[in-house]
Amino acid sequence: MTKVTEYIQQAAGKPLFSIEIIPPLKGQNINQLLDSIDPLMEFKPPFVDVTYHREELIDKHNSDGSVLRIPIRKRPGTVGICARLMERFRVDAVPHVICGGFTREETEDMLFDLHYLGIDNVLVLRGDPEKSAGVFTAKKGGHAYASDLIRQVCGMNQGVLLHEETQASPTNFCIGVAGYPEKHFEATDYDTDFGYLKKKVEAGADYIVTQMFFDNQRYFKFVERCRAEGITVPIIPGLKPLATKKQLTVLPRIFHLDMPEDLVRAAEQCETDQQVRQVGVEWGIQQCRELIEYGIPVLHFYTMGKSDNVLQIARGVF
Repeated sequence: MTKVTEYIQQAAGKPLFSIEIIPPLKGQNINQLLDSIDPLMEFKPPFVDVTYHREELIDKHNSDGSVLRIPIRKRPGTVGICARLMERFRVDAVPHVICGGFTREETEDMLFDLHYLGIDNVLVLRGDPEKSAGVFTAKKGGHAYASDLIRQVCGMNQGVLLHEETQASPTNFCIGVAGYPEKHFEATDYDTDFGYLKKKVEAGADYIVTQMFFDNQRYFKFVERCRAEGITVPIIPGLKPLATKKQLTVLPRIFHLDMPEDLVRAAEQCETDQQVRQVGVEWGIQQCRELIEYGIPVLHFYTMGKSDNVLQIARGVF
């Protein structure tokens, strides 16, 4: 399989198109997800990201009055979905590998599963905290920071395992990490956030994918700061079209980003969400054209299970 960084090198400056998808809820049919992104294959994405979601704890009330906390995963199947993507669309899958909810041993097993499937790209993330906790806490025996997880992946690339004394056959993972043009919400300030990003790159990250943003100036300043800090790996912009008026408040609250005044004003003047969706498409087309002129390596879209607006933007750009 081909690495993300190799695709970028082979493109020789021509922007690539890629998407991120979310596994369906437990019990739903995967075919609906695959059919929804099928139209986007028109633009030949060389790779598709698949998110991973940590376990959640639910309370089961027993007849004797006791309460048992049970771990469940509402969106399992990342590894299986990656295999189906590769088989159906002949694209490289990029599964997310997260710290939250996993021991180091469980992570090692997952990485071997990916290796056996011929998957050579991973996006390494700390992951979100438990919904009930609010503050991230590593599982006992797991990693607390993405940089530590990156070191484990790099160790496997060198044939080093956690406990076995004999050296294993090396894996060949290309490692992506997250970057935040508008600062991670947990970082005390912008400088601190860049310090964490540098640690991830120094630990072995091969490329960066940014959190979504709607103001290109945020991305431009982020890239300039990265280069000034000696971070030279490719920096892929993450994009999401505005789709509903509700997202004007929901996205900033969840993802801790700013919405440009012009976009907010245009969306607020709309009478229906369909009109807002069209505003989002038009904004996305202009945003992508400016990013291409800047020289970005990839236009990476967070589809959130929907593809019609991403399809319109891609047709307006490529």
